[in-house]
Amino acid sequence: MVRAAFGARELVSVRRLRGGSKKGVYRLFLDNRTTGIAYVWNSDEDYWPDAASPEHNDPFGHSTGLGLFQAAHAALSEAGARVPEVVLLDSSKSHLDGDVAVVEDVRGGTLETLGDRENVLARLGDTVRALHRTLRDRYGRPGADRPGDPVEDIVLRRALDHLAQAAARVKEIAAVEHRLAELLSERHAAVEPRAEYGLIHGELGPDHVLVDEHDQPVLIDIEGAMFFDSEWEHAFLELRFGEHYRHFREPDLDRHRMRLYRLARYLSLVAGPLRLLDGDFPHQAAMLDIVDQNVARALGQLG
Repeated sequence: MVRAAFGARELVSVRRLRGGSKKGVYRLFLDNRTTGIAYVWNSDEDYWPDAASPEHNDPFGHSTGLGLFQAAHAALSEAGARVPEVVLLDSSKSHLDGDVAVVEDVRGGTLETLGDRENVLARLGDTVRALHRTLRDRYGRPGADRPGDPVEDIVLRRALDHLAQAAARVKEIAAVEHRLAELLSERHAAVEPRAEYGLIHGELGPDHVLVDEHDQPVLIDIEGAMFFDSEWEHAFLELRFGEHYRHFREPDLDRHRMRLYRLARYLSLVAGPLRLLDGDFPHQAAMLDIVDQNVARALGQLG
């Protein structure tokens, strides 16, 4: 695979990078002291129990695979976002058991590990606004159409399902399940229809932003990119960036969508990690911490 990507270069060693739950991520060390990154998609690299049913045309389907990576990479690049440059794309399975992408290795670290980088955050805010201004009259994954119910209806159904999953496993949620269901329905009822959707990353936190040698933000884990309500992205941005959310704040967001999507996000971050831990995902403590934080956030929505 390395020879296909880099020609005469020889592979010296490989290091698996931690954190991925849907694909394997490996740093490749070459004989000329350069490096690359390999993404590997196969069932052994995917810790999610529902990995066998990706539903790629569903905006909330299992966001994994080379096809989604290619479509997202093209859409994000065209909209002005910096993403890792592609060296090799291979779905032949002639090199490894699975689909493979080899991309540039951006070695500047993530915003999560670098801490307070105001200049990078400001540039990232500009990037996010450019993405959200890239509009389409239908929602769904790049390159796919998803005609059907309004997005807020899809979010409501998904949130109610996550609520039921959470209530079955978290006693604090079970005690107020009915009240949370009512709150979701009330917030959904206040949302007005919409017919235009921006391009969003879908899960944009500090751990999904690398920094290059020019202090430019580089977006990774992009397979979940889709055309959707920008409020869905903002509900995650304010959660993950905390005080630094000021770099992303927009004055014209729909406050009713924000109220619905915040609660939906919190419930997804309870049910999702618990479902992931049904498998053999190795970093259990981190997932349980996410669950605890978002149980508290969901309960806090009750006042």
